Amino acid sequence: MSKNLISIIMNCHNGEKYLKESIESILNQNYKNWELIFFDNQSTDNSISIIEQFKDERIKIFRSNEKLSLYNARNEAIKYTNGNLISFLDTDDKWDNFFLEKLLNDLISNDCDLIYCNYFVVDEIKKKTYLNEKNFLPSGRITQSLISNYKIGVVAVLIKKKLFDQNQFDKSYDIIGDFDFFIKSSLKYKFCANQEPLAFYRVHSNSLSNKRIKLHAAELKDWLNKNKIFFKNYNLYSIEFYLRKLQIKVLLQKIKKIFGPLAQK
Repeated sequence: MSKNLISIIMNCHNGEKYLKESIESILNQNYKNWELIFFDNQSTDNSISIIEQFKDERIKIFRSNEKLSLYNARNEAIKYTNGNLISFLDTDDKWDNFFLEKLLNDLISNDCDLIYCNYFVVDEIKKKTYLNEKNFLPSGRITQSLISNYKIGVVAVLIKKKLFDQNQFDKSYDIIGDFDFFIKSSLKYKFCANQEPLAFYRVHSNSLSNKRIKLHAAELKDWLNKNKIFFKNYNLYSIEFYLRKLQIKVLLQKIKKIFGPLAQK
């Protein structure tokens, strides 16, 4: 196992608030053969100053010359990786100390191309933490399972780098780039699941802003329009139903914006 270098990609744009905690969760990994590709996407806060405080030769800092979309930035960061395996940790998330070790062990023992695990959602708005998925996570050829009940978090995956040799994240997306990449990769590659919650995904005000919900709906509609024929042999009802829910949320936000001030008079 120790021969496998894991390249951890951390994309950052003004991520100072939780950055120290995220980096410490990497440094505390029981598995030590990793490199951190810290790709700064035109931050204007103290993110660079914080990352530079960590004196570890495994941490490598790169800076974008221009502001990129999130998934364009992920693609750019991958270019700097040296490992045969890739994982992603954003600046507001963190890992259990055994995240890398357990996923790598399962990836090797099950001869998988990608392994994902369960994770905790840390909801700072509702002040509660809950398990992302209470049911059993599927393994194998799981395209329909992912379409029906998508439960892969980019914070909770370990991927063979070869998956990125022929495909990249769709840089036109800001919300669903990982969904698009993993769904399409599942058509060709073997996925495995570790049932343990080994990561922590943080939800905060920026995560659920009105603007992001509207963008999420627009991107998902675009994805369905582009891929209905490509996935014609699969049941896309769950994705279509989720899109309707997002569109209703957007509509309710518009109504609230219009009638909210009137209700206060």
